[in-house]
Amino acid sequence: MNPPVIDIDIAQFWQDPYPALRQLRTASPIAYVPQLDAVLFTRRDDIASCEPMIDVFSSQQPGGLMTVLMGENMMRKDGAAHRTERRQAFPTLSPGTVRKVWMEKFIQETDKVLEALSKRDCCDLVTDFAMPVSAHALRHITGLMNMTPEQMDQSSQRMTDGIANYAGDPEVEANCHRATQLIDRCIDEMAAQITADNTASLLHVLTESGQYVDSVRANIKLAISGGQNEPRDAIAGAVCALLTHPEQLADVIQGRFSWRQAFEEYARWIAPIGMSPRRVARTFEWSNITLQPESRVFFMFSSGNRDERVFDCPDQFQVGRDTSKAISFGAGPHFCAGASASRALIADVALPALFNRFPKLSLADEVAFGGWAFRGPLSVPVRLQ
Repeated sequence: MNPPVIDIDIAQFWQDPYPALRQLRTASPIAYVPQLDAVLFTRRDDIASCEPMIDVFSSQQPGGLMTVLMGENMMRKDGAAHRTERRQAFPTLSPGTVRKVWMEKFIQETDKVLEALSKRDCCDLVTDFAMPVSAHALRHITGLMNMTPEQMDQSSQRMTDGIANYAGDPEVEANCHRATQLIDRCIDEMAAQITADNTASLLHVLTESGQYVDSVRANIKLAISGGQNEPRDAIAGAVCALLTHPEQLADVIQGRFSWRQAFEEYARWIAPIGMSPRRVARTFEWSNITLQPESRVFFMFSSGNRDERVFDCPDQFQVGRDTSKAISFGAGPHFCAGASASRALIADVALPALFNRFPKLSLADEVAFGGWAFRGPLSVPVRLQ
């Protein structure tokens, strides 16, 4: 049978998608949502089983927003083409490079941001800490040291807004084009300035691998779209989660749980990457639901991470729970290539450094979250001293 048709309130979905996702998991785990013009997969095991089926659920979307606005990057390729570009990027993003090259940069840049904040009594953790920490890390990784943290953040936000612009807002699309044009200019400028200090950068590694220039541009844009707003939101969001669960924060600080466990649980609880789109390549049946060729599927990672069939009390933040079945970074061949860098930056550097520098850190006001394709805190006002 065809997927059942389920309507959602798109504004409410942006404010808090979890109630609607819970209803879908319970009553219609595979459903067509007209407001998104997509079939949503909302149960964790369905997503984990189906995402690797690239012959059915194709990442190739010639008319998709990401391809049209940012170019055809490795996330929009399957099979050998995807593996080739992922392998070409590996020297920059491998766990070994993260340890040997990027960790030192992460620590140095984070210390500078914290030093600047030490002169203040309060701040917004999103804009004043998480944003520059994430952006400085990404400047080094991409090789685009000619972009300011503010430009990196704005470009990332404008691109993620653009690729989630299913309503077709022309202003959102125009802003996305401005962001990609800026990145192209910065790539052109830095391509002529390769030195011994940035030979591990994505720009240098991809260029030296022989990757076509259009693919280099598209993959750097991919790295910025995913490598800025998601770590930014995860850093600020995880801090908020720990401050609103002081007993769990105490457990982490006292070593009963690790910062890595705190980050992994936050990413399960509020997935910074809420979904991943696919194009149905051929007629396919799953759980008595028939999917037609060229229809669009959204694998809802945020919903799978709160699946009651997999996680006890999934709506609760519980540091120390088993998160091994979480799909925060994906579940198939497109598993986030930057996962090692993200975990190192957030769990090994940003979170412990912040709480070590400001042991009296506290929330100054309530925190609002927003988004469903990408989700994070809009502002996290805190008292530092």
